[in-house]
Amino acid sequence: MAAQRRGRKQRRGRKRRRSARRDALSRRVGAGLAGLLALAVFWSAIWMYVVGAVVAAAVGGAVWWLWRTDRILRGRDRDWREQDAVAAGRRSLAEVDAMTGTEFEELVAALCRRDGCREVRRVGGSGDQGADVVGRLPDGRAMVVQCKRYAPSAVIASREVRDLLGSKVHFGADVAVFVTTTRFSRQAMDVVLKNGIIAVNRDLLGLWNSGASLPSLFSVNGSGQGDARHQARRRTTYGRKRRRPGRPLRDGPDVSGLAQ
Repeated sequence: MAAQRRGRKQRRGRKRRRSARRDALSRRVGAGLAGLLALAVFWSAIWMYVVGAVVAAAVGGAVWWLWRTDRILRGRDRDWREQDAVAAGRRSLAEVDAMTGTEFEELVAALCRRDGCREVRRVGGSGDQGADVVGRLPDGRAMVVQCKRYAPSAVIASREVRDLLGSKVHFGADVAVFVTTTRFSRQAMDVVLKNGIIAVNRDLLGLWNSGASLPSLFSVNGSGQGDARHQARRRTTYGRKRRRPGRPLRDGPDVSGLAQ
């Protein structure tokens, strides 16, 4: 009996819901017909407003479609540019700072290949004689490259540049290139200029990384480290070189900032 009562109640509930739906549909149809009738009766007085509303809606829809299409195309163009930059081997300096020493050497080798250098290979590791990348410039001259991915607050010491001179002799290279993510000390720059080494500091690395060719950096060798105000901004941004406990600050890298 209880089951029968529940069944009758469910059937009555379904009937009430169907009736309510029919009533709602009837009201909507009646409202629509009333609106059409009013539109027909007063058309001569309101047709201008109706046409204006339709035109305004069409213009608004077209403007919205154009805006959305522009946003989509701009987003796709940005994605394509980023993909092209990655394919060309370019990264932001922040991404370069996060690389390992081996990844940085691979990046430098890729940039050399991008600029038309031939026979480029990475030789970094034990027994590398201070060299990390070797190859030939587009004009055929042999080159040897030393890569140092240090923290931006570190400084390249003159002894590290002199090590590259030994690598140049060992590999029989015509051109020696020192690439770093930081800057060179004054003494190191003296060694660079006296021995014809190509010094690619952080600023020049940014140019190279952004599309400038390696040979184009040869003409600005020895520049790019900035004046006193530039150095002050660098210290503010990256911090000062730390003194080693119990030792004066001398020419050389801050080993606490080394990333290799």
